[in-house]
Amino acid sequence: MPASLDPLDVGVQIPYHFRCPISLELMRDPVTVCTGQTYDRQSIESWVATGNTTCPVTRAPLSDFTLIPNHTLRRLIQEWCVANRAFGVERIPTPKQPADPSLVRSLLNQAAAQSNHMNSRVSALRRLRGLARDSDKNRSVISANNAREILLAIVFSRMDSDSSELNHESLAILSMFPLSEPECVFVASDAERVSYLVALLFHPSIDVRVNSAALIEIVVAGMRSPELRAQISNADDVFEGVVGILNYPLAYPRALKVGIKALFALCLVKQHRQRAVSAGAVEALINRLQDFEKCDAERALATIELLSRIPSGCAALASHALTVPLLVKIILKISERATEYAAGALLSLCSASEQAQKEAVAAGVLIQLLLLVQSDCTERAKRKAQILLKQLRDCWPEDSIANSDDFACSDVVPF
Repeated sequence: MPASLDPLDVGVQIPYHFRCPISLELMRDPVTVCTGQTYDRQSIESWVATGNTTCPVTRAPLSDFTLIPNHTLRRLIQEWCVANRAFGVERIPTPKQPADPSLVRSLLNQAAAQSNHMNSRVSALRRLRGLARDSDKNRSVISANNAREILLAIVFSRMDSDSSELNHESLAILSMFPLSEPECVFVASDAERVSYLVALLFHPSIDVRVNSAALIEIVVAGMRSPELRAQISNADDVFEGVVGILNYPLAYPRALKVGIKALFALCLVKQHRQRAVSAGAVEALINRLQDFEKCDAERALATIELLSRIPSGCAALASHALTVPLLVKIILKISERATEYAAGALLSLCSASEQAQKEAVAAGVLIQLLLLVQSDCTERAKRKAQILLKQLRDCWPEDSIANSDDFACSDVVPF
């Protein structure tokens, strides 16, 4: 076999034995399988996950799927990276090893045992939380050891204002995992458990508040029962608590992310959207709209469209000075979904208010809509844009594109 492969763009060759036989890229976390061959952890895990049961190089059966870290090779690769940093090679970090299943079981047992001292149980949960934060692999190991059932029991073991750090640590870990539908029903079907989670939305610690909102969203999204979803969205102060998280004054990206996911899930229950409006959801959404990342911005706009479909939500949106200009600005800027939701919200607002129509035209919505209907956006977005163009026709100024030859030749006719 050759001593090296093709040169990199940086002008240095990677030694052959530093490359993963599967990806042919520099190994970042080399591990050895039972046949003695070494691969990059991510590559061999993907190989096995797709149903392969043989060693990619030798084709021998993998009788044992244990992956043993090759620390010696990893150190040699790191030393090679340092020696070639003048060529632009960056040193690979030392990877964190996956959680040992026996350690996870021991920590869960330690946390679950009521005979243990409180400090010991909390310490075990903190170690588990650290492992869960490290990687998806660790979360899979933790979940495979009956963790959700144990954590649910601890979270709801004491449901009062003096609930301990033990409950809060369990909640922090539980908020990282999806729950099965029976587990969601376990939470949602008990009014006392729901009330406890809502009370935690007002806890002095923002971390506890966010973790509670995350669990509420997981439960609402994980159930098919409309009655149980409605039961949560109808809980006293649930919307106030979630809106409070969205309005958290300091820079805390997770609060925004979890807050909008929870608000969107709750607003999917149509009969209780009025409660979201009363809790100040509209103002929070508009004020924080430009702070959301792409996926969260889509959820925020979807929530705005949902609220624009009820009279009180439409009125609250129309009364905010920034609503229409922001929605016009967003069209074609974030994603197809965002464009569709923004157009839908504008359609609701302009259908209900002549003032909103004038504001939209003044903000330049005409050009945006004409570009939209001739773009590769979704058909639903185009239909909304076409209807909105019809509604706005009487608001267009005399010298606008509405009366120009260009418009007469566009794809948006006839009205």
